[in-house]
Amino acid sequence: FFENSTRTRTTFEIAAKRLSADVINLNISTSSANKGETLLDTADNLAAMQADMFVVRHASSGAPYLIARHMAATGRDHIHVVNAGDGRHAHPTQGLLDMYTIRHYKKDFSQLTVAVVGDVLHSRVARSQIHALTTLGVPEVRVIAPKTLLPTGIERLGVRVFNDMREGLRGVDVVMMLRLQNERMQGALLPSTQEYFKSWGLTPEKLALAKPDAIVMHPGPMNRGVEIDSAVADGGQAVILPQVTFGIAVRMAVMAMLAGN
Repeated sequence: FFENSTRTRTTFEIAAKRLSADVINLNISTSSANKGETLLDTADNLAAMQADMFVVRHASSGAPYLIARHMAATGRDHIHVVNAGDGRHAHPTQGLLDMYTIRHYKKDFSQLTVAVVGDVLHSRVARSQIHALTTLGVPEVRVIAPKTLLPTGIERLGVRVFNDMREGLRGVDVVMMLRLQNERMQGALLPSTQEYFKSWGLTPEKLALAKPDAIVMHPGPMNRGVEIDSAVADGGQAVILPQVTFGIAVRMAVMAMLAGN
């Protein structure tokens, strides 16, 4: 893990251990990568230690793919590489566990309206969520964000764009909140976090515009008082902690399927 993580790293570790795997956590801050070793050299050395699977989180988009392609090119395509989040690109297992959560609470994707709210521009989670939702046949996927936090041409992904949160939340079944990813922002995209919360934070008042049985999701970590109010995060419609629990089962499934190949 070349980036900080609590939920993803820990649930992957628990999942692997429940599958009876031996788990080695590489502490990047104290590893040779911190001395200038390249990503592929690190991977080569771990492969030489007879690793069977790499779970990789990296700040650069495409890093897990680079490792997987390198392993295949060097005759070690038996080593599986799992993307645990790469740059702004994707977070596939988060998308899978989010879909599992929606399936658990809503059963049928074909009748849902789902809103993805917040910093879509910098979010790999949002891209995986949108891809999964449209693939599973959700008839209306809404993206709600200020214009400065939306990728250019996001409509091409099959979503409806709203720049007004209250209008976008009206009548939705699922609200998927995203945090402000300040570590990836360059320049002043927002006036202040207080102003952001006022316009884009999910409060009980704004949530009331959604359907009464709407569920609230968040991939974490949450920034309370920035994108979500504590009254919502701890409220009866939030399924944020069950998401984490379901993540263990989903990641177990992913690793079990790979290990069987």
